[in-house]
Amino acid sequence: MSVKSLRQTVQGLLPSLTPVRFVAEDGTPVARPSADYAEPPVGALLEAWRRMVLGRRFDTQATALTKQGRLAVYPSSRGQEACQIGAVLALRPDDWLFPTYRDSVALVTRDIDPVEVLTLLRGDWHCGYDPAATRVAPQCTPLATQVLHATGMAESLRRKGEDGVAMALVGDGATSEGDFHEALNFAAVFRAPVVFFVQNNKYAISVPLARQTAAPALAYKGIGHGVRSEQVDGNDLVAVLAVLTAAVEHARAGNGPVLVEAHTYRMDAHTNADDATRYREDDEVERWREADPVDRLETYLRSRGALTDEDVAALREEAEELAARVRAGLNADSVLDPLELFDHVYADPTPQLREQRAQLAAELAETTQAQED
Repeated sequence: MSVKSLRQTVQGLLPSLTPVRFVAEDGTPVARPSADYAEPPVGALLEAWRRMVLGRRFDTQATALTKQGRLAVYPSSRGQEACQIGAVLALRPDDWLFPTYRDSVALVTRDIDPVEVLTLLRGDWHCGYDPAATRVAPQCTPLATQVLHATGMAESLRRKGEDGVAMALVGDGATSEGDFHEALNFAAVFRAPVVFFVQNNKYAISVPLARQTAAPALAYKGIGHGVRSEQVDGNDLVAVLAVLTAAVEHARAGNGPVLVEAHTYRMDAHTNADDATRYREDDEVERWREADPVDRLETYLRSRGALTDEDVAALREEAEELAARVRAGLNADSVLDPLELFDHVYADPTPQLREQRAQLAAELAETTQAQED
């Protein structure tokens, strides 16, 4: 390879020096938006804004349900709505999504029943929806393991001659895991059609980004593996949707994987069991509150004459209806069969598992008989 070709190859992998942005924090258009990406049409932005408002209301309702004991835990994504919604809207229905435990809003945007989304966090099942039917993998709690799964799925789609794409959602903490780098390397070598979307919300639970990496941006981690990389303002839905749409199409066209880092912020604590005041200051949170992605997009759409007070009021009513459905679904007691503990552990249950199941069945029968007597 000539020096000129090598230089072009390297430049093709490099992310933008600063995060791609179309809309400033105050909702006004930036003076010089990136010429490398096309701004999504107004209709797509209106649908994204609608999904963001509904997602925000779902998120706050789920947080409230943890305080009522209806959920065991809930990792809020408040402040990351542009990432959650932008990721899903960049995909086709037949593409695959591999989410983390924090990506419940993305699943709701994928039109999965909100109550089914919360089944895992309620403690009823490992997954409340059908991954094959929805093309959404179960929400992953271990860091970065789903990145390997996404890469494997993408490679299987490629080998079967399908034009589907897989997208793996990860947090900044996952980029410190070996699985993350193994997935990137494999995807680059085999040109698997996968997009790695890193939501850099600045903290891996309580560990700040500066304690995880000395790289100028997480997007640069793709270069060493030969993965095309980009970084984007993760609170600017317009930019997120533009960049991810381009990344998905790049992968779909057979050009290999893409790594996109979104600079965003987790407004709430890691989960309802976390005390974020122990590792970050209130002033920091307030600074990021000024960059709220929902307010930013609403202001931008209003400035373009695409949104009215009536539209906002109607959507708020729709959001309250969604919250009511979530409350009703979660307030209903689950009907559970204890013997389901043994389902889906192995395709063919082991002798030990059959024995344990029989023991539990006998104990349950004995308890039922005693209650009847």
